[in-house]
Amino acid sequence: MPYFIKYIVIGVFIFWQGMYSQNSPKNEWQLRKQEQGISVYSKDIENSKFKELKSIFQIKTSLTSVVALLKDFESYPGWVYRCGESYKVKQISETVSLHYQTVVAPWPVDDRDFIVHVVIQQDPITGIVTQKGNAVIDSKPEVKGRVRIKTFKANWKITPLKDGFVQIEYQLMVDPGGSVPAWLVNLAVVDGPFDTALAMKEWLFKEKYQSAKISFIKEIK
Repeated sequence: MPYFIKYIVIGVFIFWQGMYSQNSPKNEWQLRKQEQGISVYSKDIENSKFKELKSIFQIKTSLTSVVALLKDFESYPGWVYRCGESYKVKQISETVSLHYQTVVAPWPVDDRDFIVHVVIQQDPITGIVTQKGNAVIDSKPEVKGRVRIKTFKANWKITPLKDGFVQIEYQLMVDPGGSVPAWLVNLAVVDGPFDTALAMKEWLFKEKYQSAKISFIKEIK
């Protein structure tokens, strides 16, 4: 089935689903999918027609392996949902960088791109690692044929658990800009975080990430 027909059909379903659940709490996380150890949530954003999303899963691996994968921006097309191009624009410091990424949109919607200011930190007491990304507008000229995303916020939280496990939580808020309808964007609220988490669980066990060493990350025993 062509993408645009598929999305129209699903869009109608989502509209009626929204009408049916209009009495559900606003601005609270709603579980949308729970499968293969991955939980996906979404919630309404005040004064926005787009939803915020979150995914959570646990996996037995090191904090370093997760950070190594997240820092490898060139790998994103292999495991991040609908990522077409991704690379580091500038390394500002050991823990701060600028990152360029594109989003491959279904026809006839134009592809999107954005530049993110990325900061990685680790709490010295809890060992929790966070990677926070916020869109910056003027760090790279706009590309013809791509709509520049100006509102983008993506946070990763990696929490050490017992017996060598970590919990990985991803939270995203984005306004794609342009004339793309909100219902079309909101279709990816489940597929996007779920597919990304599922692929991430495989990529984390590549040798380059399992054997990585990062000086500013301390493993919690």
